Amino acid sequence: MQIKIDNLSFQYAGAISALENVSFDISAGECVALAGHNGSGKSTLVKHLNGLLQPFAGKVFIEGNDTSTESVARLAGHVALLFQNPDDQICKQSVWEEVAFGPKNLGYSAPRIDSLVNMSLYLFDVLDVRAKNPYDLGYSERKRVAMASIVAMDTPVIVFDEPTAGLDSYEISLLINALRTLKNDNKTVIIISHDVDFVAENCTRAICLAGGRQVFDGGVRELFSNQTLLASCGLLPPQVVQLSNHFDMHHPALSPEEFVNEL
Repeated sequence: MQIKIDNLSFQYAGAISALENVSFDISAGECVALAGHNGSGKSTLVKHLNGLLQPFAGKVFIEGNDTSTESVARLAGHVALLFQNPDDQICKQSVWEEVAFGPKNLGYSAPRIDSLVNMSLYLFDVLDVRAKNPYDLGYSERKRVAMASIVAMDTPVIVFDEPTAGLDSYEISLLINALRTLKNDNKTVIIISHDVDFVAENCTRAICLAGGRQVFDGGVRELFSNQTLLASCGLLPPQVVQLSNHFDMHHPALSPEEFVNEL
């Protein structure tokens, strides 16, 4: 297993419990949604993957490595994390420098850095602005630069925190294409998102948290078929699922194409 979470619990100062006995495995090449109310423990959970937080109890393994015995710098070569706000991670004076920052710190060769940076800039359509200061760009462009910067790190695991927030339909299509590229490269992708339409079409599995506890781990079709579970996780069904329910389809469609085929 690429990721193994074994009875993970975590408490913040003041004995505030954020995670309680969470356990799951994720294999290489999976695209998994992590869902739940704000404050349900999603961000706390993913910060354990790259060592930013250490378990209060339980274990976290990345590619067989116990994160409690690994440095954050070493884990950065295994897990790349996109923050919700791109301004929380952008720190360089040009787009190219920003996207090259991660690969350089991981010690990649100059030819590999050039190849990864140019590929990532192209994937997110920011190649033409590579010489610009990221802060001279609009919010959604900065977000695409931030996404390019984590993809360029070429880590086995990539975590996207609310990646579609603030993006238009064209920019979301770029993200979808990037996810296909990552899947073809057998990367493991975890997506924290309240965008149920995006999750339905792009993830095969969902893990849901409520109050720091794991309440679901299964296929997205199963998740979106369970109204009670969705409500407990603060989610509404995707529009195409609502339409499927309106037409009393036995298995809700997860994409417009599926819906048309079912009809």
